[in-house]
Amino acid sequence: MPVSAEDLLSVVQRYWRSDHAFDDNLETSPETERFHDAWEQALKKIDQWRELMRELRAELPHFNIGHATATCDASFKCMVYTNREPVPSDRQEDDPRSRRWAVVGCLSILAPVYTVYGVQYDYYKGREEIAARIFLEPLLPEMQAPAEVVARKIEAMYGAEALPRDIAEFRIPLIVERKEPPETSLFHALFTSEPENLPL
Repeated sequence: MPVSAEDLLSVVQRYWRSDHAFDDNLETSPETERFHDAWEQALKKIDQWRELMRELRAELPHFNIGHATATCDASFKCMVYTNREPVPSDRQEDDPRSRRWAVVGCLSILAPVYTVYGVQYDYYKGREEIAARIFLEPLLPEMQAPAEVVARKIEAMYGAEALPRDIAEFRIPLIVERKEPPETSLFHALFTSEPENLPL
């Protein structure tokens, strides 16, 4: 059954607040309690997610496969990523010296939906700075084949539905971690508020 932005908004409103009423309060909000309960139930199925990652390693042997799940987010996450590779440049100071990319598969614990996105990281010589670019749709050409494998595995194992980009980008009046309106979207509430933050 196709999902709608309105239906998903009614789901995520149970887990995220629209105000800071509980920020300086020792009491936990009802939304946070429900979020913790959702994770408690989801973690009972962590072995199934590990099996998915084993299958990815078998099907994508030339890539690194990593576990990127964090319980501050609302999803199980896996990543298919490359090693750093030198970037050809004309020696301009602002050119990155090396680059890597990752394809990330996210299965929401709040609704039967998933997404696959890409991140490209540029590393600069002599600086701590790393520049990250997020790709939803379309992905870079080199990301597309592994992204299709991740999507196929999630669908086969969980029966989840891919969240269309227009619905993922639907703005919501909720606070998700450090994201606040008007920046907050269904993507943040269902998957992660920091898609570039990966344990690479």
